Amino acid sequence: MPHPWQNTSLPAEDRAADLLSRMTLEEKLAQLAGVWPGSESTEGEDVAPLQHQVNEEVDLDTLLPHGLGQLTRPFGTAPVDPGEGAAALARTQARVAAGNRFGIPAVAHEECLTGFFAWGATVFPTPLAWGATFDPALVGRAAELIGASMRAVGIHQGLSPVLDVVRDPRWGRTEESIGEDPYLVGTIGTAYVRGLQSAGIIATLKHFAGYSASRGARNHAPVSIGPRELADVILPPFEMALRDGGARSVMHSYNDLDGVPSAANRRLLTELLRERWGFTGTVVSDYFGLSFLELHHRVADTPARAAALALEAGVDVELPAVRCFAAPLRDAVRAGDVPEALVDAAALRVLRQKCELGLLDPDWSATPPALPQIVDLDPPVMREVARQLAEESVVLLANDREALPLAHGTRIAVVGPLADDPAAMLGCYTFPRHVGVEHPDLPLGIDVPTVLAALRAELPDAALTHAEGCAPPGPAAAPPGATATSAAVAAESRLARASRVAADADVCVAVLGDRSGLFGRGTSGEGCDAADLELPGDQGALLDTLLATGTPVVLVLLTGRPYALGRWSGLLAAAVQAFFPGEEGGPAVAAVLSGRVNPSGRLPVSVPYTTGGQPWTYLQPPLGLRGEASNVDPTPLHAFGHGLSYTSFSWERPETDAATLATDGETTVRLTVRNTGERPGTEVVQLYLHQPVARTVRPVTRLIGYARVPLAPGESAEVHFTFHADLASYPGAPDGGRIVAPGPLALRLAASSADADVRHTVPLTLTGPERAVDHRRRLVCEAEVK
Repeated sequence: MPHPWQNTSLPAEDRAADLLSRMTLEEKLAQLAGVWPGSESTEGEDVAPLQHQVNEEVDLDTLLPHGLGQLTRPFGTAPVDPGEGAAALARTQARVAAGNRFGIPAVAHEECLTGFFAWGATVFPTPLAWGATFDPALVGRAAELIGASMRAVGIHQGLSPVLDVVRDPRWGRTEESIGEDPYLVGTIGTAYVRGLQSAGIIATLKHFAGYSASRGARNHAPVSIGPRELADVILPPFEMALRDGGARSVMHSYNDLDGVPSAANRRLLTELLRERWGFTGTVVSDYFGLSFLELHHRVADTPARAAALALEAGVDVELPAVRCFAAPLRDAVRAGDVPEALVDAAALRVLRQKCELGLLDPDWSATPPALPQIVDLDPPVMREVARQLAEESVVLLANDREALPLAHGTRIAVVGPLADDPAAMLGCYTFPRHVGVEHPDLPLGIDVPTVLAALRAELPDAALTHAEGCAPPGPAAAPPGATATSAAVAAESRLARASRVAADADVCVAVLGDRSGLFGRGTSGEGCDAADLELPGDQGALLDTLLATGTPVVLVLLTGRPYALGRWSGLLAAAVQAFFPGEEGGPAVAAVLSGRVNPSGRLPVSVPYTTGGQPWTYLQPPLGLRGEASNVDPTPLHAFGHGLSYTSFSWERPETDAATLATDGETTVRLTVRNTGERPGTEVVQLYLHQPVARTVRPVTRLIGYARVPLAPGESAEVHFTFHADLASYPGAPDGGRIVAPGPLALRLAASSADADVRHTVPLTLTGPERAVDHRRRLVCEAEVK
């Protein structure tokens, strides 16, 4: 007769509790441990912070008799053929299960920020591009496909999405974030969670919490924000993804909050996350985050003390490899320094999750049931969704001289160091830029058309010429025998050729931007923070040179963050922004330039006018805007939500059910949108909330809803927004709690967050008593297009 933990008819909680009661201390601790096979022998640079300083070689044979919690990055550590990788993972899982007396396999996790983090897998646009689509449904579809490919080869958990709200775009991980607005981040991130978990993959929210608000936008730097900013900006995306998305895992962040590291923050990981929000999943450490309590934060003097702080705070699993939750924690428990009940609580959560994944079922098999004979991680259906996501993410910033769409049969100079570089499409959490760069002889494993190649295919009757113009952005090794003089001559030669090529053309397409990397090995990415927001390297000088030719210049930016473009405002014929748009990014950009695709992307982050005024986002109170008290003007060149189209739209007849509603009431706002141009196009209607008076300082405007409205020429549609008074809540109670207060409001129907783009204002008045609300409040303004 099977034991209760093997009985699949029982609740997962009961099964996990029964199994836990049969385990020794060593077996319970093993469930809290991760191992990273192969990482200690990888050559070259780190792919995780201080990887080769903290990561210790672990003999699996010594661990397996007690079991194992997690296997780290079986596909994302070194290049491996997908089929061979799946077979190797199955063999490892069989070994793990056979090595412990209960036959428990490990949870295998992988990165999946821009797709399955494996060689040969589809590379989707980076999350900042997700934000630019304003299309949760499409992002959810991409996540569903990503999850299905991971599950098919034996992966159980994905370390995504990143829900850090951009607070200063100089931060290198801006490319991993969805945007500078918590509502956009929350709705897009929640869709990703739903899609990933619908395929049977545990979504891991990161980084909890405050990571993106670091001082000076430096990676791992301390965070100094108040409780209101934390509650109003940083936490809402996590609330939404946990409550509405059902995310089953959370990763703590590296930073401290007011001197308390997140990995040791009980108020954050237990009191808020578990006790107040009711989270029942697992909390995993960011890579080496527990060791950093000892080595960086210095709130612990030994691995045992670091383990105790993390366990008490609410961390369940040490990733990527075990150091603190191993012998140091075991000895501390046996010495009576750490209650075994804390180990039990964490192990119970891990076992419950393994039960939910089917890993404790009697019929579990190391070989995934859906494993195909030939593993194709980049099938046509995934490339098609990657293309659609890329096309929707391209933002037309400016078209002052109507230089776009490009005319057929014309002479086009395609200039720039990124014009013919596949790497220009890829963020730092893509396999080619994260791991592949350490294997220079390794092919990409996927087809990544460049902008130049895609334009040639898109405009076969155009006469295209190409010049680099300057060296690629970021650090580059000098060729053997190179001197400062020879480098200067080479740079001058490149610039002169670019000038000649541009001068001989009818239009010049300047393709500039970032090259992603890790820890200073790129201009964007983890550990690649920027001192300012000037275009990297010599690209600004190149753009000046191209403009001096008198040929109309169309700027195409392929970046991981926004850059200050004010010095070229009014000089460019047009400007297009794409945020690392993935393997189909080149064709997507070319399709927008040719006009075959009408751009519908909207900015998820503001584009600065100058490099000064940082940190800045559109979520500013009156004193955060331009004023007479300071000579620094932070007003952006292009505001959050901005984006142009090749057609025109009219917004007509805004109506609401009621102009007055109770502090617990709701109303519907209706708006008719009409395509008044000659091309099909998609308008993105944005709904902002303005609170004229509040108990605490509030942003002048903040996003509370949006809708994509695709329309044929002459076609119209009615957009309905269901506004609940909960959406007007803010931290205003004396104890910092959220309230909904009576008083006037204004709903702004707008094309961006800028005042000039407000199409209509709908006044509302809340009446009745002030209400206290919590995480159970209405979080989303439902939008419907009819």
